[in-house]
Amino acid sequence: MNSKGNTSPDGHISVLRDEVVSYLAPALSAPNTVFIDCTTGLGGHTGAILANAHPLARCICVDTDPRNLARAKSRLEEYGGRLRFFHANFSDIREVLKETGTGKVNAVLADLGFASNQMDDPQRGMSFQSEGPLDMRLDLTQGLKAEDLVNTLDENELADIIYHYGEERLSRRIARAIVEARKNKPIKTTMELAEIVSSVMPPISMLRVKGKKIHPATRTFQALRIAVNDELLNLDNLLDELEEIMAPGGRVAIISFHSLEDRRVKHAFAALASAGKANILTKKPITPTDGEIEVNPRSRSAKMRVIEFV
Repeated sequence: MNSKGNTSPDGHISVLRDEVVSYLAPALSAPNTVFIDCTTGLGGHTGAILANAHPLARCICVDTDPRNLARAKSRLEEYGGRLRFFHANFSDIREVLKETGTGKVNAVLADLGFASNQMDDPQRGMSFQSEGPLDMRLDLTQGLKAEDLVNTLDENELADIIYHYGEERLSRRIARAIVEARKNKPIKTTMELAEIVSSVMPPISMLRVKGKKIHPATRTFQALRIAVNDELLNLDNLLDELEEIMAPGGRVAIISFHSLEDRRVKHAFAALASAGKANILTKKPITPTDGEIEVNPRSRSAKMRVIEFV
């Protein structure tokens, strides 16, 4: 298998790269087949798939982050006219296909995780590992920031976001602490928010999930990232579009990183299968090997599900 370029110049490692290629490349073995990378990122998956697809297979590259899209375009320049790039959200995939004059497509990939350069950039505010503004937007050209949410939503709205999107049992306590803290001054940075959350958590300084220690603010930050980027709504929109955009024999692979995403994918795929419109190719989700997790610890929560339309 020719799967080159697993690690990008920015240090991002494509999750489940070889598994993605093995499931999607067969759907692109004929000329003029079309692949949509809904979350192109830095282009790692796209490059690996095209390297194993028919030389006349084409790819539509979509991403909400224009900076990463530009990096992917540079990285994938060897594929030239086989690629078209769109700064868009994958929930708008029908509009993208209309603009390209594309009918049905043969393969779709959506990697719902963040690129390492997004997580590690303090100015993005995705993480509490370093001081940065409370932004969290994938698309820095539009939308509300996390700062806007934590400083304007009322206590019940904040608690609901933290509970439903972060699956945090102590959401009410955390929301109350945020509202009290912002009475003194607006909450502007990642470290400020992390300290507020940590201050009202149980005495144990680190929680455990599947044997791994996580910071007390992990779930709150996850919830705010989901809310800021409308991640679940966008995923639902993509799942709703699949039946209309997929060609017979077309394959869809979706990589999720937490249970809220995975449940939606699982149920949507099961509904398509029970209606006789698709076959589930992964009876259980594909997860990273121990070797991949050792090289890329951020991959440990990844789950990939794949279906093939009939």
